[in-house]
Amino acid sequence: MPFDIAGDAVRCVWPAAAALGEGTTWSEQRQAVWWVDILGGQLMLYSPGSGSRRSWAIGGHVSAVAEYAEGPSLLLTLRHGFARFDPELPGAQPQLLHAPAGEPAGNRFNDGKCDAAGRFWGGTMDFDCEAASGALYRYGADGHCSRVDAGYVVVNGPTWSQDQRRMYVADTPLNRIHVFDVDMASGQPSRKRPWLSLPAGDGLPDGMTTDAQGRLWIAHWGGGCVSCHDADSGAELGRIRLPAQHITNCSFGGPGLQTLFISSARTGLDEAQLQAQPLAGALFAVDLAGLASGLLPHRFGGPHDHA
Repeated sequence: MPFDIAGDAVRCVWPAAAALGEGTTWSEQRQAVWWVDILGGQLMLYSPGSGSRRSWAIGGHVSAVAEYAEGPSLLLTLRHGFARFDPELPGAQPQLLHAPAGEPAGNRFNDGKCDAAGRFWGGTMDFDCEAASGALYRYGADGHCSRVDAGYVVVNGPTWSQDQRRMYVADTPLNRIHVFDVDMASGQPSRKRPWLSLPAGDGLPDGMTTDAQGRLWIAHWGGGCVSCHDADSGAELGRIRLPAQHITNCSFGGPGLQTLFISSARTGLDEAQLQAQPLAGALFAVDLAGLASGLLPHRFGGPHDHA
């Protein structure tokens, strides 16, 4: 019987009213979850142990976060490229590291995260979510950037299978999640093929994460939920229902990595919808102890880990 979680089991931990909350990622060293408001230009950090909330005005779009393997710095994706940022340095501003050539002016970066070799995978999108002008990039700590796939409207994800041999990437407006085979030594993806489309009326696939049991958890833009799926067949195993329509990303954190942190958005909702969804744009948390636990996110420039 598939699980179905809703109501009081879903906690709002930060009613941030984010225009476009995204980029959830757990920080083991800080015992806190990073997330962003892309359109609001805010980098945010929530510490569940103390309940503290910190935010940084980035001064432009910021869409994804990864911690460096060494030191306190963060790798961020800004509107047009990759940047380094030290959140603990007073007055610090993001330092642009690389802006891929050939990106249309109407594009921006969107979702992204690191693989087990410490390479950051980030995707771009058409700002208007219409043209298939987005691409998927692989960026290494050596500064080398490769454009590994193209033709996306909005790139979301990626996430990887438990053995790191498959990578899942969503093209949200087209309601498609693709799966690739990946050679972890070279980072080269191959054999792109369809993996999953969501049923009609169930929203569109947005951010994703993989749990310690190898299952995929998918945020539903417009669907008001996060669903859990078998990584091979794509079969739905259960879902979490949220009090917001636009669910954007999810990641495991907290003690034992047994809490799922879930971001949401206000953009695209009319006044009536916003009144009906006062927690749209909030960060939510759901305790999944006994049901699921997560995997630590990989850090930028970190070592290979084929476990």
